[in-house]
Amino acid sequence: MTVLSWIKFLAGAFFILAGLVVFVIQLIGVFRFRYVLNRMHAAAMGDTLGVGLVLLGVLILNGLTMASLKIGFIIVFLWFTSPVASHVVTNLEVMSREKPEECCPVKDLHEEDEQS
Repeated sequence: MTVLSWIKFLAGAFFILAGLVVFVIQLIGVFRFRYVLNRMHAAAMGDTLGVGLVLLGVLILNGLTMASLKIGFIIVFLWFTSPVASHVVTNLEVMSREKPEECCPVKDLHEEDEQS
């Protein structure tokens, strides 16, 4: 193997391992937090960053091919859709609780508009 291919391999392996570390931290956060909104935050942040790092590592290991272009599109797609999906699920959780103040303080935006 040439030096350039070793550098490519080490960079790809570093990003994949960094993504796996983010997934482990996400897993700890999901099981450690008690309230569902905290769990959703940990899952959404870890999911977005972890998948991005792992796919970036695969993209580096793959080289400049048509498959790497597809992996790049997958990264962009996941970085746009994952936060939106977690926001929708979190919004559903907040709206479906009858008394969300028991678990966490939630500000009512309509009351703030009326006071202004």
